[in-house]
Amino acid sequence: MTKSPQNISVATHKNMGLSVMQKLGLTISFAGLSILLLALFNISFPNKTLWLSISILSILSGIVIYAQSTYLTKPEGISNNGIYHKSLTSQGFFAWIAGISITLFYIILYWFPQYLGLGINGASNTGIVGFFDPLSLLLNGKVATQWFLYGSLYTVAILGLGYKFILKYRNNKYQLVRTISVIFFQLGFAFLIPEILEKLHPAKEYFAKDFKNMWPLNYYFFNDWHLKGMLHGGNLGLFMLVFGIAMIFIISPILTYFYGKRWYCSWVCGCGGLAETAGDSFRQLSSSTTKAWKIERWTIHLVLVFSFVNTIAVIFSFLSTNPEMSIITRNQFVYAMVLFLVIFTGALYIFKRKDLDKDSVYTLISLSIIIVISIGINYFSNSQNILFVDSNKLRDWYGFGIGSVFSGVVGVGFYPIMGNRVWCRFGCPMAAILGLQQRLFSRFRITTNGGQCISCGNCTTYCEMGIDVRSYAQKGENIVRSSCVGCGICSAVCPRGVLKLENGSENGRINSDAVLLGNDVNLLDLLKNK
Repeated sequence: MTKSPQNISVATHKNMGLSVMQKLGLTISFAGLSILLLALFNISFPNKTLWLSISILSILSGIVIYAQSTYLTKPEGISNNGIYHKSLTSQGFFAWIAGISITLFYIILYWFPQYLGLGINGASNTGIVGFFDPLSLLLNGKVATQWFLYGSLYTVAILGLGYKFILKYRNNKYQLVRTISVIFFQLGFAFLIPEILEKLHPAKEYFAKDFKNMWPLNYYFFNDWHLKGMLHGGNLGLFMLVFGIAMIFIISPILTYFYGKRWYCSWVCGCGGLAETAGDSFRQLSSSTTKAWKIERWTIHLVLVFSFVNTIAVIFSFLSTNPEMSIITRNQFVYAMVLFLVIFTGALYIFKRKDLDKDSVYTLISLSIIIVISIGINYFSNSQNILFVDSNKLRDWYGFGIGSVFSGVVGVGFYPIMGNRVWCRFGCPMAAILGLQQRLFSRFRITTNGGQCISCGNCTTYCEMGIDVRSYAQKGENIVRSSCVGCGICSAVCPRGVLKLENGSENGRINSDAVLLGNDVNLLDLLKNK
């Protein structure tokens, strides 16, 4: 009797159950998570070091077993079978439970850390924060904080689910390299190196945080406490200050010119790293409607303006109250900012206005005029607060609304509901700046071969930034959208090889005059009109 072949069709409900090894992997991972949950409820463990090690190793080993059983038992190739049949990945009941749980965790983490066991007013840590004391003492020589707990869990998630991502996309070299890159930068530059440096310099203020986290994503870089920490931090502090400024004005623009914003958003950034690994199962939930795109354009640029205004305010206040610690005066800073805004907006209008939408041009010019006028009024009033509002309040508003609520609570908590790039798409000011550079001053584009497109829609479905990739592919139009993070998933899931990530000449890069040939366009008429 011949055994019937396995049915792996995406449309069938058969063969959607978990195998024995998948169940084993999930059981082991949930066992590790259960230990953390018990610690959260202040269950005492006789040997924290041992049980913490068991917990982390169980989580990671369970993910490895599950991933290998899921992907290595099948031929190479990206498998999304059953993704719309599962409650967790199709905005079902479990998706809402997961979203609510993650959101609650972030709320407690940011504003009620005592419920996680953080010791207040000199008290010893308890709960899950105290559970991570042994690891914190090993790495930085101090007891854990809620941020060390978060950084540890963040890194474990990227490590474990990054391995799962590698197995899923193992047939695509680009996906393998960039995933290894985000794992490397998260583990080394965001987690281990800052913790070890703090242990080596226990008497200095803690300024050496995430080495790869640059302004404006790192919104506290120019805050007074951070500037003072770097200026008092000796050679390392001076290096961090110079390197941070060089990242903003030299390194980032050069890399973006050659590679687009993908060098940061898909290869280095921790927010992007978590989205690509832990959020991979939710990328199909990103809305590609025109309405979502319009909202995205407004929100992300408003956040960028807020970030820019906030930064101007805190730097001006710092220069006003700490003139002995700076090499420029607040007057020189004001002149430099006005000159920069005039040159920047003028250059965009003269050389690049054809590549920008009219609303973008008018918005940039209007905002620059408003900021320059505000700077002038407050400057001549001899106030320490340059933009009418106390800089400390402005900083607190930004830290609460953008740094905490948007990037943390909404940005990650809404993965199972709105897709894995909610923050990157609608709020990240770093993505906005890099996107502007990518659109106007970059060699990067995704080229399309419209003659080979079969309109399957895979590219649009799995674009985590909500770009209607298929509409570009059908017309043979290059994709140079400022929101594109160059993750390459659209190219990876295309069954015809229509899409290709390329770095080439700027000439002909924007070819928005491409048209869709079909019932509505006669090829001969089109050629006659050319």
